[in-house]
Amino acid sequence: MMFCPQCKSLLRPDGEQLRCMRCGYVREQEEGKNKAPREKLEADLKEVPVFEDLDTMPVDDSVTCPDCGNTGAYWHLRQTRAADEATTRFYRCTECGKTWREYS
Repeated sequence: MMFCPQCKSLLRPDGEQLRCMRCGYVREQEEGKNKAPREKLEADLKEVPVFEDLDTMPVDDSVTCPDCGNTGAYWHLRQTRAADEATTRFYRCTECGKTWREYS
């Protein structure tokens, strides 16, 4: 976290700058510090995990594939958002192989 050198309030992101909402102080963000490249963040969000060894994956018979209507899918959990948020459950249909996710 960054604090305003003038009034000691928390600096908030405002585009490519950090701005104090109390006194108006503005500071440019340092490249690479406290900031991940946008392309990497977007790529991480789009990444869908690969189901490698389906013989060892658990099967949930209570879900229905949105494509073929088959009941039954391999599943696993992955933390895709912040650590204090719920995990994401990924499914792969046992019949057609479609992969989808469910947010808790």
